[in-house]
Amino acid sequence: MKKKFLGVVLSVAMVASLLAGCGGSDAEKTDGNAQQEAPADDAADDAADDAADDAADDSTEGGLVGVAMPTKDLQRWNQDGSNMKEKLEAAGYEVDLQYANNDNAQMVTQIENMIANGCKVLVIASIDGNALGTVMDQAAEAGIKVIAYDRLIMNSPAVSYYATFDNYLVGQKQGEYIEEKLDLKNAGDKTYNIEFVTGDPGDNNVNFFFGGAMDVLQPYLDAGTLVCPSGETDQDTVATAEWSSEKAQARFDTILGAHYQDGTKLDAILASNDSTAQGVAASLEANYTGDYPILTGQDCDIVSVKNIIAGKQSMSIFKDTRTLAEKVVGMVDSIMKGEEPEINDTETYDNGDHVVPSYLCEPVFADIDNYKELLIDSGYYKEDDLK
Repeated sequence: MKKKFLGVVLSVAMVASLLAGCGGSDAEKTDGNAQQEAPADDAADDAADDAADDAADDSTEGGLVGVAMPTKDLQRWNQDGSNMKEKLEAAGYEVDLQYANNDNAQMVTQIENMIANGCKVLVIASIDGNALGTVMDQAAEAGIKVIAYDRLIMNSPAVSYYATFDNYLVGQKQGEYIEEKLDLKNAGDKTYNIEFVTGDPGDNNVNFFFGGAMDVLQPYLDAGTLVCPSGETDQDTVATAEWSSEKAQARFDTILGAHYQDGTKLDAILASNDSTAQGVAASLEANYTGDYPILTGQDCDIVSVKNIIAGKQSMSIFKDTRTLAEKVVGMVDSIMKGEEPEINDTETYDNGDHVVPSYLCEPVFADIDNYKELLIDSGYYKEDDLK
């Protein structure tokens, strides 16, 4: 995002602003003492300096933005974090990017440090949306705007905005993919076996992913067109803590051992994201002798795209993190200017305290037929990344 330069006076003011940044340096103290000792005949110069400082304070250049990401263990968060940092820095901001290793206490400490260091805006992809109440109160007391990034922070009045993809649509597209590939609308008396795997119960997005998919698939379960041999169809039972591939694999090992060792065919698996889909794919490879079932996913991780190419995963929802990062940079920029950020949803995301103004990007799906166009031709990946 291009910035307007405010001339020589503002440039000088920016230097002063940066020297006076987070946490009082020796230079700051020296400048302060010099100002106190300035003779009276320099009053006009001091007034000009003060005006320039005020202009710098009101500008969008040089502000500190804290970006808190949940973990480096999943490819997508590394991409989200690096995209965010790159685009914010290109827009003229200083960025404090931290990863919390899926540890809520560590994330709280990191955010506390961001607040103490003078961040003007916080962008937070929470681990557990219910675990940040106290530190959110600290942010509110410091007058810091908070943008919840892709995961809604719950039960806090401090959440100013939410930036994400349309999470209900993510699940809906996964359900519709299964519906189309099995031709469920024209199934007649045919029946198909399906299993379900979703994500961490502390992630509010699970409600939308799973809800969107089940709004498509539940009528076929009710009609008997879809059958779940394990009987595990409720959201809590099919949840996967920390979106862990290993935990998804362990649960699916049990399902296959108990229900699919007698030649029973498995036709489809609704997996809410790629890390859980990868666990399911590993379990299928080790424990299932039939043809690979339809297997959904989300995020277009490199491993999962390779699985799509190899026929081990059917599709993945593509959420271009470059697009989301651009939207968040725009939101940060507006906040820094004292303006209202662009939003397109004021009804959907109630965090238990208030409905959070949101910007929802539209997801699309990638499969064997279109992954090259979406992922390679767009520059998201290089072809060699997928070999």
